[in-house]
Amino acid sequence: MPRLVLVLFCLAYLVPGFVGRNAWKGADIASLGWMASLAEGSADWFHPSLAGIQPEYPSLLPYWLGAIALQWCPPWLPADFAVRLPFALLLLLTMLTTWFASYYLARNPRAQPVAFAFGGEPPPAAYASAMADGALLALIASLGLAQLAHETTPALAQIGFSGLLLFSLAALPWQPYRAQIGAWLALLGLTLCGAPAMALLFAVGGVVSLWLDTTDRAGQTPDAVQRQTGAVLLGATLAAAIGWKFDLWRWKVVLPQAHWSDLEGYLELLIWFTWPAWPLAIWTAWRWRKQWFQAAPSRHLLLPLWFVGVTLCTTLMGSGSDRTLLLALPALATLAAFALPTLKRQVASLIDWFTLLFFSGCGLTIWVVWIAMVTGFPSEPSANVARLAPGFTAHFSFFAFAPAVLATLVWAWLVKWRVGRHRAAIWKSLVLPAGGAALCWLLLMTLWMPLLDFAQSYNRLVENSLASMSPAGCVEVQNLGAGKVAAFHFYGGVSLKPVDTEPQCPWLMAEPDAEGNPPAGIDMHRWTLLAAVRHPTDGNENLLLFKRH
Repeated sequence: MPRLVLVLFCLAYLVPGFVGRNAWKGADIASLGWMASLAEGSADWFHPSLAGIQPEYPSLLPYWLGAIALQWCPPWLPADFAVRLPFALLLLLTMLTTWFASYYLARNPRAQPVAFAFGGEPPPAAYASAMADGALLALIASLGLAQLAHETTPALAQIGFSGLLLFSLAALPWQPYRAQIGAWLALLGLTLCGAPAMALLFAVGGVVSLWLDTTDRAGQTPDAVQRQTGAVLLGATLAAAIGWKFDLWRWKVVLPQAHWSDLEGYLELLIWFTWPAWPLAIWTAWRWRKQWFQAAPSRHLLLPLWFVGVTLCTTLMGSGSDRTLLLALPALATLAAFALPTLKRQVASLIDWFTLLFFSGCGLTIWVVWIAMVTGFPSEPSANVARLAPGFTAHFSFFAFAPAVLATLVWAWLVKWRVGRHRAAIWKSLVLPAGGAALCWLLLMTLWMPLLDFAQSYNRLVENSLASMSPAGCVEVQNLGAGKVAAFHFYGGVSLKPVDTEPQCPWLMAEPDAEGNPPAGIDMHRWTLLAAVRHPTDGNENLLLFKRH
């Protein structure tokens, strides 16, 4: 694939989601609050907290990156955009390392095509480059990557450093010094992002895979390989010690329950989150099955499969299942790429037709709903939006309309190119899945962005609450989630404190119980219920405002 086309394709997927939106509910806005508290100096850099609330999962480096971005950003740059810049670079790092990891694994002699009797087979570097293009397209096509990879959370930092570690272990025989430096940085980064156990397991499995496959040495002597793998293990040991020093080792393993409902939910997550990489990865394991029964399994299969296996087990035994599963996508995309040379024409055609119908239907739905929001026609989608998001008013924006039209035209051209007659390319079966995923993500982040901001952010909740509190200066909080606390702190500029036996502030905010009543523990002799503020689209995100007597 031409490099310029591949770069523009990656940018079209990377930029939307980082530009022109507010922080969304959940981990996105909560992380922003902890970063702001560090940047303002109101929290310890080794123990991030906001109004007494600490992160659920131990992590340091992502919050450091966001806090530094807030401190260094110029006054004219929106703070919530500045904090996304290092995370955009982490997503770019994920894309680059996935490409190079696949490239160096494809240079393995056992991964190369069989030489023809009279020549004419592709050169090793060109073949590996085409396989790497396929792996990058498989990564972009993964449905679970879109939203989580555009949030300012530790999950994005973890996938960036796991991709760097996968690349470093894959390139170790070919670029030993750069790979060792990359492995040390990746192991340290994963540890400071709250995943020291996974970093250690990844490193040990990568070293074992290099020891087993003696054919993938790129001319390195056994002594050189031993020194390189020893350096990686030393880096893993130091990273584990740093994690222990900063109390990042937490035992959060929960054995899965033997219930069909739990297993069904886990399987559903695997199917949609990793689509379309997982069926291709399974096909890779089947088509290359002969190498599994040889004396030494091939490293281009064993290394990414180890990364996938560790992540799947961690996902099954952890609580943050979807964010943990994110770490499997670079390795899963690498495995998917090795299925491309062996796909039969009927299977490739089935993938193309399914992708064409699915993403064309999704894109058409996005356009129809947007037209209904702006013009009121068709009436049924417009009425559905009004019912689900009461109070939302859509306006036409040329800056959203123009890139959406351009992306749709590119999709139409891509479909025409795919069904036309052209030179066969290994990565051709993943062009439509990746292009369709990028198209729908870009349409959502342009045409639907005002609606998504209205529904997925706390801004309207903050505005309505501040309108009832004048002045809002100091507010105590009780049973308020980290996301709401961060939204009031970052977007509302409110000074928040945990509730105390002796009220220190004139106002109190709390989440109601399941029946909508004030939570237990509030002394109603000291506080008067002032208002119940509702989130415009989510009835589970309401809060109660109290005023001190």
